[in-house]
Amino acid sequence: MRLTLYTDYSLRVLLFLGAMDPEKLATIKEISDTYGISKNHLMKVTHELGKLGYIETIRGRGGGIRLAMNPKNIVIGEVIRQTEEDFYLVDCFNPESVGCIISPVCQLKGVLNKALHAYLAVLDEYTLNDLLDSKEKMAALLFNDK
Repeated sequence: MRLTLYTDYSLRVLLFLGAMDPEKLATIKEISDTYGISKNHLMKVTHELGKLGYIETIRGRGGGIRLAMNPKNIVIGEVIRQTEEDFYLVDCFNPESVGCIISPVCQLKGVLNKALHAYLAVLDEYTLNDLLDSKEKMAALLFNDK
C-alpha cells in the first residue's frame, strides 16, 4: 500500500507540530522550508487538518498553527483514513469500476481486503505521541538552526 503525498505531508505536519514546544506557533513557510515541500500543498493540508480538528490555526500577524489536541489522542490510522482519497488497492475495489472479467470467482480481492484491514489495524495501534518517542532528537533535526 502506498500513501498519497497528501497523507505523507499531513503526517509530516503533525510530526513537526508535535515536536515543537506546544506553546509556540509554526508557520506554513517554516514547515515548507524545513521539509523542502511546496507551500501551496501545505496550505491545503493544514486547512484540511484544521477542519478535521487536528490543528489550530491562528490568523493574522504573529499567527500560525499548532496541534489542537494532545498527541496521545491523534491515532495514526484515523489520520490516514481521513486524508487518503480511497483505498482501492485494485480496480475491483472501486464501486464505479466496470469490473474485471474474473471478479465472480477471484479470491484476490478478499485477500487484499484482509491485508488492507490488517494494515489499518496496525496503524490504529499508534498515536502521534508514540511517533514522538525521540522528540528531542526529532526536534534537533527539524529545528537545528532555529
